[in-house]
Amino acid sequence: MSEITGSTSRLARGCVLCYEGAKMVLFVTGRCGRDCWYCPISEKRRNGDLVYANDRVVTSPDDIIEEAEMMSALGSSITGGEPFLVLDVVVNACRLLKEHFGPDHHIHLYTGIAPTEKQLLPLRGLVDEIRLHPPQEVWGRILDSPYARSVETARRLGFSIGIEVPSLPGIEALRAILPDLDFLNINELEWSETNAEAMRLRGLDLEDGLHNAVGGAAALAEPLLDDPKVHFCSSGFKDSVQLRERLRRIAGNTARPFDEITEDGTIVYGLLELEDDVLPPVLREHIYDIEVSGDKVEMAWWVLAELKDELPGKKSVIERYPNGGIILEVTPL
Repeated sequence: MSEITGSTSRLARGCVLCYEGAKMVLFVTGRCGRDCWYCPISEKRRNGDLVYANDRVVTSPDDIIEEAEMMSALGSSITGGEPFLVLDVVVNACRLLKEHFGPDHHIHLYTGIAPTEKQLLPLRGLVDEIRLHPPQEVWGRILDSPYARSVETARRLGFSIGIEVPSLPGIEALRAILPDLDFLNINELEWSETNAEAMRLRGLDLEDGLHNAVGGAAALAEPLLDDPKVHFCSSGFKDSVQLRERLRRIAGNTARPFDEITEDGTIVYGLLELEDDVLPPVLREHIYDIEVSGDKVEMAWWVLAELKDELPGKKSVIERYPNGGIILEVTPL
């Protein structure tokens, strides 16, 4: 099966940068006028108006720039919800990114609507690539739908234009519009907490116990994979490549001297929890890189392992996402 691995020469530019983990994800709103049964957006984000840069809540424009710089982003992905519901937010954010990083900072935008010329014009020079998400019920008459007109309009205005949809029954009907597109991305249908009940009602289940892929979803894309404009993105690829590469970029920019960066882009360090807030003599000599906060002392995990018999207090090895991200594993020493 063809998927986003190996050569990236025919991929949309936005996909190439995702492949490299170089795209910041800017979630601009949880509101949306549609109610797709397969929508994976979490309850925390759904229907709200908080803006997220990757997993960081944005409280000021500086947060967007800091998050992009932290991962050495070469581009950004604008998503939601429906970005066109907050067009002013999108325009301001894209202008901010282009002005700070330059015109080569590649921006692609997802939308579930069929945008008109009036809606697209404010994005000229700010968004490079438009990714349409027509609903499943439209696929069988795609050439007679507003989405076909949006494709023509976007192309005339100078945008790269494509369609991105999950692998659902009837997807082969999108072959009709392929000549007019720059790309068609098919994402493997994924199971989430918010769509699990809808999945079960349709008799669907997980492919295996390792990923979020829905059983049989990948095979639905097969009839279209003979066209070079079509690319299939598996659930496993997103987990094992996109996320890992993004984490590695962030870790490379934010890791402390004593943090060990793993192949997956997580960081590993040692944690000493002091018994009486008094720094042990062996650490007061300052021959080791350490970071002290209250009764917690962080250091290289191998230093903590080597000195564990000389250091009173609770000792453990921590693995977490970089830059203060979620803790994945705590191993007592």
